[in-house]
This record gives sequence, C-alpha cells and structure tokens, in this order.
Amino acid sequence: MTVDSLHDKVERELARYEHPLFRFSIQPAGAGVLLSIDLREGLGVEHHYEITLHEREIDNRQFPWTFQKLLYDCLHDFVVEMFERNPQMKGEYSS
Repeated sequence: MTVDSLHDKVERELARYEHPLFRFSIQPAGAGVLLSIDLREGLGVEHHYEITLHEREIDNRQFPWTFQKLLYDCLHDFVVEMFERNPQMKGEYSS
C-alpha cells in the first residue's frame, strides 16, 4: 500500500467517529499514519496525544475493528494522562 492509500484508509475510518470533547486528525508518518487527539477548543484545558499506526496494522483485514479498539484505548490513556495528581505520583501526593 502507498502512503497515500494508507492515509486515505485511516481517514475514511476516522470519519466514522465524532466526539464532543475530542478532535481527531491524521497525517502521514514515514510508512504509516500519525493519529493525533486533542481536546476541543473552549474547554479551558489543552492536552495532546498521538500514536503512529503502522502499515501492517492499517493493511489488516480487521482494521475497522482493531482501529476502534486502538482509538478507545488511546482515549482512555489520554484521559488518564490528564490527572494532575494521583497516588502513583511520587513526591507530589501527600495523604
């Protein structure tokens, strides 16, 4: 698959998703596609998350299903990364 066809395939799949809190975008990244997730403007908080999808993942026949799982896992990680304090932050948490 060419980089353009990989990008087009991810773009078509990503177009099936819309969320009121998150903005999704993609761009070519070497032999794959970079997926970026940002909070929508106006929420008073900025946060950015990105992951590279590799050709073998995009070219897989099960891509729509694996993409959904990947996207949901990324959103989970995105939200968890936004914690300003949690018990695992050493030196920053006091009981």
